[in-house]
Amino acid sequence: MRRSPRDTETSVRRVSRRGLIVAGLQAGFMGLLALRLRHMQVEQADAFRLLAEENRINIRLIPPRRGRIFDREGRLIAGNEPAYRITVVPEDAGDVGAVLRRLARILPLTAEEIERVRAEAERSAPFLPVTVADRVSWEDVSRVAVNAPALPGITPEVGQSRVYPTGEGFAHVVGYVGPVSERDLDRYADPEPVLRIPRFQIGKVGVEARYEEHLRGRAGTRRVEVNAMGRVMRELDRQEGARGADLQLTVDHRLQDYVRARLGRESASVVVLDVERGDLLAIASSPSYDPNKFVRGIPGADYADLRDDERRPLASKTVQDAYPPGSTFKMATALAALEADAVSPEETVWCPGHLEVGGRRFHCWKRGGHGHMNLDEAMRESCDVYFYDLALKVGIDAIAATARRLGLGQAFDLPMSAVAEGLVPDREWKARTREARWRIGDTVNASIGQGYVLASPLQLAVMTARLATGRDLAPRLVKSVDGVEVPAHQSAPLGFNENHLRRIRQSMHAATNHRRGTAYASRIVEEAMAMAGKTGTSQVRNITAAERRAGVIRNEDLPWQRRDHALFVDFAPFETPRVAVSVVVEHGGGGASTAAPIARDVTLQALYGGEPPLEAYPSAARSRIRAQQERLRRDRAAEEPGGGRA
Repeated sequence: MRRSPRDTETSVRRVSRRGLIVAGLQAGFMGLLALRLRHMQVEQADAFRLLAEENRINIRLIPPRRGRIFDREGRLIAGNEPAYRITVVPEDAGDVGAVLRRLARILPLTAEEIERVRAEAERSAPFLPVTVADRVSWEDVSRVAVNAPALPGITPEVGQSRVYPTGEGFAHVVGYVGPVSERDLDRYADPEPVLRIPRFQIGKVGVEARYEEHLRGRAGTRRVEVNAMGRVMRELDRQEGARGADLQLTVDHRLQDYVRARLGRESASVVVLDVERGDLLAIASSPSYDPNKFVRGIPGADYADLRDDERRPLASKTVQDAYPPGSTFKMATALAALEADAVSPEETVWCPGHLEVGGRRFHCWKRGGHGHMNLDEAMRESCDVYFYDLALKVGIDAIAATARRLGLGQAFDLPMSAVAEGLVPDREWKARTREARWRIGDTVNASIGQGYVLASPLQLAVMTARLATGRDLAPRLVKSVDGVEVPAHQSAPLGFNENHLRRIRQSMHAATNHRRGTAYASRIVEEAMAMAGKTGTSQVRNITAAERRAGVIRNEDLPWQRRDHALFVDFAPFETPRVAVSVVVEHGGGGASTAAPIARDVTLQALYGGEPPLEAYPSAARSRIRAQQERLRRDRAAEEPGGGRA
């Protein structure tokens, strides 16, 4: 059937119209596409370039170099050493577990270590590197580098690790570093990104912890190009961070080494204080430990040995521990009585070996008594009954106030961990803390440094320095930060009557240099170096009446934990004091027999700046001292670590 011309014309018009519509739609779509392409290629070019770069460029943190720590002579006591490690970046690795299992064919990784890395990777940001193995050998690094194409996200790195070249010498002062823990992060409101790098090390105790902000420094960054497998192809840019500040301490490494050698394995502590500026020249606790073990990850068995040792090598006894000061407290009692005009130095007290107070008998250390004693004689021979009588005359509040002015009962601001405040008790303290009334027997006990009274070896050294100078000296441990001097405390007069202070010093001199003095055997015979000191013995057990009747058991016949603590304090030279020393030997027995000889040897070492001449010692002791010096020389030479200077 043939279509009419009219129908044909109508059909053509319809087709042409539809074609125009379709063509118009196509043209509009192409126009919109062109506009979109222009928008993306021109106006959003920077944004898409950044997205592309994020797929091939990573920004990684560069841990800062930790500041070093030196002694007062410039001897390195905490530094850094190169250490190779293997890290993994989770976002580059993809399946971290699978990559670690492949890595385990090259490195000796246990299943527990693999699980530890996976757990750390899940906790940390995906772009932060996680340490897989630390302190690996160069051979391990080489094997990992050769197999890098099969190990996406795995990178061998060389970093810095903390090292303590003096080993045990400054462990209780400097402390040690360790990996950042959740507890560490909780101390910061907004932790720095570098602190979130797993196993990044920060100071845990001691100076390392207290000066963490100075020592840590500021992290740097580097931009690296990676391929599709996450392998680093090249470094594009690097911005170095700022290294940590170097610290210089006031401690003298030679004196510190001598003190440690002299203490040996005693459970003891020694503090040597410069009485002019308050610098701590030595502050040592014994026994000690090697902080390098904590940096490298101390085995559980080794830590258990340290923790369970009855002589407590982990404790910084010089500042953390507080002991009954025993007779070293008698200077505070005597000075309080003189200041209150409660006694004259020549006034005597009869000592029959005990004093009856409130229906209770308080004994003197000398069972048969000392007879008539004045101040000098009582201090010289450490007569307890004399000081019981003084305390009853002056009262506990005056004694406590004097003791606090001398530095007891306060925590000094030192960058060491857990600095103890000690305790100087009085009526208000007992009512507040014990909800009990102060009794006259408490005053009697306190007068000889027993009962509630507690003092750290640091506080005893400060007390001795203040008695020697009459000024409110305060201890200083950090000498400078990055070469900038840390100001010493500007001491001021304590306000005591100088005649009273002079009398106390003379009585301490008699205790050390008079033939009947308790420390006469440990005197310094070189007149220009003569010291003034005081022995102390503090009980750690109660002596029953039955034991007194039968005879008090000697310390050497008791188990070690039940023996008395031995104490001694001194300053020297007597005429022009330069150093103050305190020694506490836990369960050492008598202060005269155990602590005083150590203090005398340490004092001479500090005054001479090295080994003193034998002529400074009593003639009867010189052969023994010669043998001791030779032994200590050998011991120190055997332990001499490698070190460096600033």
